[in-house]
Amino acid sequence: MAAILTGLTALVTGAATGIGRATALALAAEGARVWINHRDQHDLAERMVEQIIASGGCAWAIEADVSDPVAVAAMFETIEAQGPLDLLVNNAGVILEKPFLETSEADWARVLGVDLAGVYRCCRHALAQMQPRRSGAIVNVASDLGFLGREQYAAYCTAKAGVIGLTRSLAREFAADGIRINGVAPGPIATAMVSPEHMSDEWMAKELAIPMARLGTPEEVAAAIVFLLSPQASYFTGQLLGPNGGSWMGA
Repeated sequence: MAAILTGLTALVTGAATGIGRATALALAAEGARVWINHRDQHDLAERMVEQIIASGGCAWAIEADVSDPVAVAAMFETIEAQGPLDLLVNNAGVILEKPFLETSEADWARVLGVDLAGVYRCCRHALAQMQPRRSGAIVNVASDLGFLGREQYAAYCTAKAGVIGLTRSLAREFAADGIRINGVAPGPIATAMVSPEHMSDEWMAKELAIPMARLGTPEEVAAAIVFLLSPQASYFTGQLLGPNGGSWMGA
């Protein structure tokens, strides 16, 4: 079966590890040329580039902190100079487990700066490139907690709820331009960011109290992202797919 994304160029933010890594590798396996964005994980990103090239694909590593407007602008200028961007996956994110009354202004700004403002910035630059060509597809990585909420996760839940609203708003605005904008809202996924080493026992117990009673894998989320970016999802826009083990079953 032919690769479904051959000839297309994709950017995946936060792609050195976890869901981003799995997504970048899956996109490359489907023929896409992949920009692997990272913040300060140069060695990991370069090893991914080598892995993709060794498998017959094409990839580049590019460093930028999505919470920094200047860095994001420079990243998109570099990408545009190499050729048109067809696909964007906004995956970069941070998480914070902290009681709300202990969440400082700096904590709040850091989480929303990456998880929500970073998505806004990358969408804005990507759409400015895609709109004149009247083509493109974007997937934003939200979270089931953007629907559910959770105590001691106010900043994270607020940011992810914002990503959901942004995704739907942009999908309506740019549908007439031939650009599809969707999202995924994963449940608990086995990544370095979400692990017993980084989260409390109480948090892990809540994450596993779902119908499937297990953590998902980054590859399971990546499969949903690849589908939404592919021609197979040509009638999907403004949708939030939920690889979440049944944690959230709403519309």
